Amino acid sequence: MHPQTEGYWGHVKPIGRRSCCDEGKRCAETPSFDYYRRHKLRIKVGRIFKTYGPNMHPKDGRVVSNFIMQALRGEPITLFGDGSQSRSFCYVDDLINAFVSLMKTRRDVTGPINLDNPDEFTTKERAETVIELAGSKSELVTRPLPSDDPLQRQPTIDQARTALN
Repeated sequence: MHPQTEGYWGHVKPIGRRSCCDEGKRCAETPSFDYYRRHKLRIKVGRIFKTYGPNMHPKDGRVVSNFIMQALRGEPITLFGDGSQSRSFCYVDDLINAFVSLMKTRRDVTGPINLDNPDEFTTKERAETVIELAGSKSELVTRPLPSDDPLQRQPTIDQARTALN
């Protein structure tokens, strides 16, 4: 689904390369809502997409840190696929502010609520921005797109705008 709403249940391959990430998020939501229904436990569920910011591990394997490290070393920047797949990126401080706002909402606001930036960029655009900001001479190289890699990831944040202002 593009863009992805909070009502999207997910279409996930349970044994694919990304299944630990995808299924782990869904698995965390399920018992939370069971406790909410069964025990009236207060819950808040925020859905995170792509987050970046200071203190990311240089070898964590995420697209932003990979691009930055490759650019700083002057290495070719690796794009998987043709670079046209899109992502939304949220700065960590903005994500923390969203979580704090979510925690302060009324009891009946449970979520799930997408906590992210709705602006979408292609991975090629992101790589070109990193090269420019780093003052790097890195060139872009392409590799085959990994299986099960989504072509688009963009959240809607209408519920966050309404509930979290």
